[in-house]
Amino acid sequence: MQGIQLQNVTKEYANSQGQKVCALKAVNLSIRPGEFVGIAGKNGSGKTTLARLLNGLLLPSDGRVIVNGMDTRQRRYIKEIRRQVAMVFQNPDNQLVSPVIEEEIAFGPENLDLTEEEIERRVDEVLQIVGLSELRHLSPHMLSGGQKQRVAIAAVLAMRPAYLVLDEPTSMLDQTGRRGILDYLRKLNRRQGITIILISHNMEDLAGADRIILLQEGSIVYDAPPWEAFNRENKIKPPNIVRLAQMLRKSGYLLDEKITTLEQMENSICRLLKSTT
Repeated sequence: MQGIQLQNVTKEYANSQGQKVCALKAVNLSIRPGEFVGIAGKNGSGKTTLARLLNGLLLPSDGRVIVNGMDTRQRRYIKEIRRQVAMVFQNPDNQLVSPVIEEEIAFGPENLDLTEEEIERRVDEVLQIVGLSELRHLSPHMLSGGQKQRVAIAAVLAMRPAYLVLDEPTSMLDQTGRRGILDYLRKLNRRQGITIILISHNMEDLAGADRIILLQEGSIVYDAPPWEAFNRENKIKPPNIVRLAQMLRKSGYLLDEKITTLEQMENSICRLLKSTT
């Protein structure tokens, strides 16, 4: 059975008074191989808890998390699950441990007992994918925030994961760095076939996803394509490009109802212009 399934998953914590607090409540969710899934929600909605359940960093209090047929509660599967489901966190400095970029990327494959030739091949490959080949001998701490995040992504890509889970990876980046990371994620999804699970409070980050899952107080409010999610009333604030498309449609322009990205807006306007000439 391929993909990730959450089957009636509940996760509870004990607070400082020893009382149980429910972070996720009876969540059912399926993520198919090759998807780009966005996860949204306010602080405390359960987004990070959900992310950490996907590769066994947390175990459910009730229910099951199944990764390609492997139950995260069964310890014999944990190493393989964490190889297949890689995580990139909000602050790349918390993940970078080596003094040199290429050593950082080689760290994971070395723990897989691969040959030196295979490790070197993987390091070369992922450095090329994220566009950092020329910086391989530098220290990660000499890089910009966006470049550090690309190193963190490269380090997990070298493990050949099937799923890449990213928890607010753009929140500490400027606009240029944010766009760069999002472009890399889309390329990884389309060209490498890696399943992307992107958690973000910024709806611009999620506009190019296949689905957006909205969490609220530990429950899934809806699971829908971005264009449908952004056009729902009083749930989430849509990206500026969606709001512009909504305004133009109200003004009488026959734009595509599924516009969520600048590229889609450009294509829709071009089709509209061709139809009127």
